[in-house]
Amino acid sequence: MTYDFSDVIKHLPHRYPFLFVDKIVSVDLGKKIHAQKNVAINEDFFNGHFPNKPVMPGVLIIEALAQAAGILGFMTMDKTPEEGSIYYFAGVDKVRFKNPVIPGDVVNLHASIMSEKKGIWKFDCSADVEGKNVCEAIILCADRPK
Repeated sequence: MTYDFSDVIKHLPHRYPFLFVDKIVSVDLGKKIHAQKNVAINEDFFNGHFPNKPVMPGVLIIEALAQAAGILGFMTMDKTPEEGSIYYFAGVDKVRFKNPVIPGDVVNLHASIMSEKKGIWKFDCSADVEGKNVCEAIILCADRPK
């Protein structure tokens, strides 16, 4: 199946400037997702992080991974935020940053479902640029009514 940008905004409540998923590459419902974030030099955070040495903040890489995981969760549940559900970022464990992300990079976002219990989802996540690991984390999300 192919996806376009409308699938991203259908399954996430986030909008510019806090939307960090640009493309859904593939989804295996109930299992995993591969999404992407295109990193452009005109992103606001590069103005201060860092002048003359732009690096994407690690917390925003984690947020991009959480958003990809959120899309997988919503698609797996066959729900959308418009239907009155919201996916809260509930926690993160075992975070490691391996390499910097810079303007021009395409960040591949991978999330796999580890478990789901009482609306709390646990995802094994990783991000890479051209096959080079930039981040890994265990992310918890909570599905709750809006």
